[in-house]
Amino acid sequence: MEKKSGKVITFGEIMLRLAPEGYYRFVQAPRFGVTYGGGEANVAIALANFGMDVAFVTKLPTHEIGQAAVNTLRQFGVDTSKIVRGGSRVGIYFLEKGASQRPSKVIYDRAGSAIATALPTDFDWNAIFAGAAWFHFTGITPALGDTMAAICLEACKTAKAKGLQVSCDLNYRKNLWSREKAGVVMEQLMPFVDLCIANEEDAADVFGIHAKNSDIGSGKISHEGYQEVTKALMDRFGFKQTAITLRESLSANDNNWAAILYDGREYVFSKKYAVHIVDRVGGGDSFGAGLIYGCLQGLSPQETLEFAVAASCLKHSIEGDFNLISVDEVKKLAGGDASGRVQR
Repeated sequence: MEKKSGKVITFGEIMLRLAPEGYYRFVQAPRFGVTYGGGEANVAIALANFGMDVAFVTKLPTHEIGQAAVNTLRQFGVDTSKIVRGGSRVGIYFLEKGASQRPSKVIYDRAGSAIATALPTDFDWNAIFAGAAWFHFTGITPALGDTMAAICLEACKTAKAKGLQVSCDLNYRKNLWSREKAGVVMEQLMPFVDLCIANEEDAADVFGIHAKNSDIGSGKISHEGYQEVTKALMDRFGFKQTAITLRESLSANDNNWAAILYDGREYVFSKKYAVHIVDRVGGGDSFGAGLIYGCLQGLSPQETLEFAVAASCLKHSIEGDFNLISVDEVKKLAGGDASGRVQR
């Protein structure tokens, strides 16, 4: 695959994350730690850590909490010059970490956030995409409201008209919209997408495409079933590539982690990692960032998938939403060094 140059643009919401310390439950927590995160912002920061030129587009208030979110992005080398300022609040989400057989829990407080109330006139996509090679968004962004869905559609149309590659992580969130609404809206966006990214459940939740012989609740994943899912997505929407993460959930702390990539010619499976989880939020975003990096670096499909899965495996070991991992660290793991021994 040919190496490509140009900026990556990601578009979505960055939120304030409030979480009890350690494994405290919400009802017993004496204090909450503050970090920031959000699907497309997580991708931007991961790519910046890989040394790529990347900008994050959103809308944030001019007050200090909005500025703190901007400063967090800047800290990791993300271009924030395209962020629109305005609105009254930053969206919040509360995270309670699961343990053993108790799952993690998320509570959203994001209604009326600056990005959710943004207008189409806030974003000049022709200017935003100047010098860009890639545009990335997730299904979370159009789920924020009909206006945001229209803004995403305009962004996708402009990106394709300017020759950008477009990637979308389906990222279905039941707390934001229904399966029926998601299916209708995402159906309109998919014709502009080159790389579709999903987890084990997204294709079923959004488009009613189910994997045979798989049971997510018990951790049973059928490779053959997900081959059929990737092909069904490709046949329906004409993507250039489709990638699906395959998480076998043994418990809240321990998962097996792998993925499949299909380019219309061959199915590529990654190696499987046994992951002991420190923080799983952002795992899918780090996978998406790894795919984008591999594609832009001209890696083969197998190399791209192995890089993406290794990157997301390492993210599960890091507190917070962001994957603070270098290319060298990813390559070492993808190359077979999974011992976790001290590096001196």
